Amino acid sequence: MNRSNQTTTVVGFILLGLSAHPTLEKILFVLILLMYLVILLGNGVLILVTLLDSHLHTPMYFFLRNLSFLDICYTTSSVPLILDSFLTPRKTISFSGCAVQMFLSFAMGATECVLLSMMAFDRYVAICNPLRYPMVMSKSAYVPMAAGSWAIGGAASVVHTILTIRLPFCGDNIINHFTCEILAVLKLACADISINVISMGVTNVIFLGAPVLFISFSYVFIITTILRIPSAEGRKKAFSTCSAHLTVVVIFYGTILFMYGKPKSKDPLGADKQDLSDKLISLFYGVVTPMLNPIIYSLRNKDVKAAVRNLVLQKHLAK
Repeated sequence: MNRSNQTTTVVGFILLGLSAHPTLEKILFVLILLMYLVILLGNGVLILVTLLDSHLHTPMYFFLRNLSFLDICYTTSSVPLILDSFLTPRKTISFSGCAVQMFLSFAMGATECVLLSMMAFDRYVAICNPLRYPMVMSKSAYVPMAAGSWAIGGAASVVHTILTIRLPFCGDNIINHFTCEILAVLKLACADISINVISMGVTNVIFLGAPVLFISFSYVFIITTILRIPSAEGRKKAFSTCSAHLTVVVIFYGTILFMYGKPKSKDPLGADKQDLSDKLISLFYGVVTPMLNPIIYSLRNKDVKAAVRNLVLQKHLAK
């Protein structure tokens, strides 16, 4: 087909995934299915525990519930599609289905970036200004903060999804990815994508650069305040209240920076290996990170572990 004078309406896309590695597909199917079940169970239990235990009705755990629900939504928007691609010889998705999946995954990712910065602010106020914490982090403040995170992430995703689906696609409908990742879809467009590139750059500054700077400055003040606490026990207790969030932040942003910051190979053979590496890293980002979040917050949080024990004990006594 001559792209210079003819375009076609693409009704669907073919997801390349790991078609060239059928053995790896079978192994990853089992692993990702197990991880997805852990994500649903772990985050579901965390949401349930923080809702049922009145001691956990605080801003920190309200944000944590949002994070757990977000992780469930994020993985559900992509993991079933990935699992199906491992089993289906011809891995196809409709144009509208691709647009919906693109919107959901981008919205969840952008929302998590903002939500993690809101959680950093909560920890900053709790440790650096504890006397003002009840006033600053009142319900009238933290509920709009969480709602704003969802709204901002959703709005950004709407913009990028519309900018992408309005582009003409000239017959080449093979996406070299597991899902309808925006950057992978943009490579198929047969038109000028400079607006998309510029808007993506602005979005990266807003949702990656700004939150990373905000979280970094917050933890500079947090760590400085903790080091001024005279007793070792006091310092340990103060740090334990933010260590889980800091761990999640490092894993989340560390994976993103590694994905997009590493140099690209110019050698064809190296490029093939790099494509495989990029896909496996994207799986880590999309599946392993949401699986680790409830584990990190459960293992490193005495309040959550105590709440789980109490609920189990109450259920046992009720029998």
